[in-house]
Amino acid sequence: MVKPAKLYQQLVASRGGIISFRDFVRLLEAFGFVHDRTVGSYRQYVHPRVPRSLPVQPVGKDAKKYQVRELLEIVEAYGLHIEE
Repeated sequence: MVKPAKLYQQLVASRGGIISFRDFVRLLEAFGFVHDRTVGSYRQYVHPRVPRSLPVQPVGKDAKKYQVRELLEIVEAYGLHIEE
């Protein structure tokens, strides 16, 4: 398993590359997102500083690329940091 900070740097460098869904969820939680509810096959994650929920869903064993890019945009827009 890769540490969340290193994983985040790899994603920024690759502009939202392929990541396993399990690692993606770990990264969400490292940034302070909390699983709020599940709607169908989508898991809804919320963050106290982000005004809307972030729905995520795996494609096979990987996270969807557009959802990874969306997380990177939210992190940048709201100045989120990995919680130690």
